[in-house]
Amino acid sequence: MSRKRTWAVLALSLLALLPGCASRAATAGGSATPVAHAIQNTGSDTLVNLALAWAERYMPEHPGVRISVTGGGSGTGIAALINGTTDIANASRALKKEEFDAAQKNGITPVEFAVARDAIAIVVNPANPVNGLTLPQLSDIYQGKITNWRQVGGEDRPIVLLSRESNSGTYVYFLEHVLRLGAKSDLLFSPDTLLMPSSEGISAEVRQNPNALGYDGLGYVTSDQKVVAVAKNASSPYVKPSVATVNDGSYPISRPLFMVTAGQPTGQVKDYLDWIIHDGQALVVELGFVPLK
Repeated sequence: MSRKRTWAVLALSLLALLPGCASRAATAGGSATPVAHAIQNTGSDTLVNLALAWAERYMPEHPGVRISVTGGGSGTGIAALINGTTDIANASRALKKEEFDAAQKNGITPVEFAVARDAIAIVVNPANPVNGLTLPQLSDIYQGKITNWRQVGGEDRPIVLLSRESNSGTYVYFLEHVLRLGAKSDLLFSPDTLLMPSSEGISAEVRQNPNALGYDGLGYVTSDQKVVAVAKNASSPYVKPSVATVNDGSYPISRPLFMVTAGQPTGQVKDYLDWIIHDGQALVVELGFVPLK
């Protein structure tokens, strides 16, 4: 994350500690100051900026609530939910069966709430002349079957593959729905793929490397990257990701984004999720994501 986003995460995390400090101060002084309710929110790096924006908007309107937001990836958030160390796990993919089973062994039944939608954009350096790729071409590229831009209508240059790390929900979604094309298989990313720790890492490499090919959530695409149109196959139209093309189903790589709770939420957690699903949708478009229908 950028320095600004890092400070935002730290600031919100510190806010979550304030209720305990206030409680000790009240005890020492003999007053009965009420303790604010703290909500721990952990997980998806795709969702972290949106989750921060929601928390920053919600807390001033609800002074009895303190929300701590941290990233780390969908897998990290889901693991925290299974271990009982977070109230809400952010995930850019659905839970895997083994994760659901592990939660139930701990007496937890995860409940997924779609809170926004996203398109996974295919990005290249602005100097790259390639304007469109099909899903089968992307699959072959990320498997290592296609290794030169010339094979897909570009210049005679090697393709430098960029991907998120395996703990990322975006990585898992791309593996299952693009590289494996939605089929059950054991296909994996080419060993030449560079695994980047963040969306910012992919953006930085694409900006400086004319041979790079990456993918990222639509909300993280910057103006100094070129977005490639994607077609389902060679006979289908090439479509760029946008709110409109996600809404009408024409862009082929889109997904819901989730917040997951341990059982049906109650109290302040339920109130917060209700606000996100309704009033909080106004922030979704501001941050470049797609609101719920």
